[in-house]
Amino acid sequence: MKVTLKILLTVAVVVLVYMCYRSIMKPVEFEHEQEYRENLIKARLIDIRKAQIEYKNIHKVHAANFDELSKFLKEEKLPFLIKEGVLTDEQLEKGMTEQEAVKKGLIRRDTVWVTAVDTLFGKGYDVDDMRYVPTTDKHEFAMDTATLTSGSGYTVKVFQCGVLYDDYLGDMDKQLVYNLKDKAEKMGKYAGLRVGSLTEINNNAGNWED
Repeated sequence: MKVTLKILLTVAVVVLVYMCYRSIMKPVEFEHEQEYRENLIKARLIDIRKAQIEYKNIHKVHAANFDELSKFLKEEKLPFLIKEGVLTDEQLEKGMTEQEAVKKGLIRRDTVWVTAVDTLFGKGYDVDDMRYVPTTDKHEFAMDTATLTSGSGYTVKVFQCGVLYDDYLGDMDKQLVYNLKDKAEKMGKYAGLRVGSLTEINNNAGNWED
């Protein structure tokens, strides 16, 4: 009887220790996975922002959707400066400018026109994948545009692109995801990651950059 009791007590202690360990490690593991996913998503949102800024520079408005943005990146061309050679310390000390060095054939500066995607991101960038949220099964970012009026009365074209916690953390611990959403709601924040805003003029900032 005493042996049985000792065994039961030992099992109970092991179970208790394991439960304590899991209660401590679960949030830690959640945070690590959240950070991993969000780093990938932030990088993608920064790329989208970069493409939208260039689109607006040319068309005066943002792309309304990913089809328009993808077409722009694949088909429209932007200037790309080819640089070969740099001014030496001796040339700089003599006050030589780049323009003078180019005229003398000492260095090369040529502008060529290449597709927007090559100019902005380099060759091999997967434009078709831009719309999808990393670490999810082809879930698309939500993107929209708007026109806001500044405090001084100027109209400003804005865009927003983002993804909610539920969409990229939904397969993880439900309570911890709920805690994130609840905190965001109480603080009046976007419950996820986004760049830009449809309600405020924020210079296309990411909400993690605020």
